[in-house]
Amino acid sequence: MSSMNFLDKLLDGVEVEWKTLGEVTSPTANVKWRDANRTYRYIDLTSVNIETKTIVETSEITRSNAPSRAQKLVEKDDVIFATTRPAQRRYCLIDDYHAGEVASTGYCVLRAKKEEVSPKWILHWIASSDFKAYVEENQSGSAYPAISDAKVKDFKIPIPCPEDSKKSLEIQTKIVQILDAFSELTSELTSELILRKKQYEYYREQLLSFEDGEVEWRTLGDVTKKWYSGGTPKAGVPEYYEGGDIPWLRTQEVKFSDIKSTEVKITQAALDSSAAKWIPANCVIVAISGATAGRSAINKIPLATNQHCGCLEIDSKKALYRYVFHWVSFNYENIKALGQGARGDLNSSIIKSFKLPLPYANDPEKSLAEQTRIVAILDKFDTLTTSISEGLPREIELRQKQYNHYRDLLLSFPKPDIAYG
Repeated sequence: MSSMNFLDKLLDGVEVEWKTLGEVTSPTANVKWRDANRTYRYIDLTSVNIETKTIVETSEITRSNAPSRAQKLVEKDDVIFATTRPAQRRYCLIDDYHAGEVASTGYCVLRAKKEEVSPKWILHWIASSDFKAYVEENQSGSAYPAISDAKVKDFKIPIPCPEDSKKSLEIQTKIVQILDAFSELTSELTSELILRKKQYEYYREQLLSFEDGEVEWRTLGDVTKKWYSGGTPKAGVPEYYEGGDIPWLRTQEVKFSDIKSTEVKITQAALDSSAAKWIPANCVIVAISGATAGRSAINKIPLATNQHCGCLEIDSKKALYRYVFHWVSFNYENIKALGQGARGDLNSSIIKSFKLPLPYANDPEKSLAEQTRIVAILDKFDTLTTSISEGLPREIELRQKQYNHYRDLLLSFPKPDIAYG
């Protein structure tokens, strides 16, 4: 599709006027809690699903538990956009079901003047790269950067044929329909992924739940050949980081998946001067500190880690490393609950003492065969639900890129110099 040819034909020489969101939206009303005598549903900053752009969960709010700051009542077709990081990826169009609910103060509510602009026209512009760049340039604050509602409403969008509202809405609708087709496909795939994840969790629980006598319980230490810890080279020393080719793993990259690369690489000098060390491929890595404690991964490449990772090199004669990984991932909450101190830290003793079920433990050949069977089933689900190189996540990523591409093309209206106050 040629965006300019399509737009030229669609516009057919009509004028395009750039207006602020404030000019094409109407004021919204706050809930008067002193007069409220009923329960509302509350849309907080975690209510909107980032992937599907839909509201997935709301809570109850009444006069007695209402936040002190004013809350906005939302109506059908309102566009809500989270103005504070890290929630700024959360935005959606209010549907019939959620109309009449109350939105958190962290949302800017955009109520389209429907005689001038389609609500979905606003929604797709909120999703645009132009709007993202505008937000980056106009937010303030250090810990949690935010953009004010007033600044959001200063953002300018094109209104084709502003003198003829009927024709203007027809042009907007044609473009919206094309973009909706792409975004709906992405939403369908995301919904399918959610179902597959639930199915995966069900089968994982079935496959890793054993009756008394079916297995022998050993510790992770019993099947571990060696435990590795890590370290952090001193920050700010160029010779430790610049030009480095040694993959160095941090706990924020430990996300229940295979690790084939790391965001940071270090040098041999960094390795020599710190507690970081080479760790062989195919270890079960467990984050042992802070917010990520209990999360696990498998390193598919040799690498080094920081001190907040613990690595189990599994004895292949006793257990499959992928079987151990699936068990540790399945027990994330149980392992995390063993954390100690204010940060909930784990250590080698806690991890190595955690119990592991071994089928046919006294017959290594039979045990490994059964582990292989279980792993094969779980790996298929894992690939389908988590792989970014294949499976549904890959399809969703491709469809999202396709939507982003055509969105930016179809919204590339002739743009005069725009000055924001």
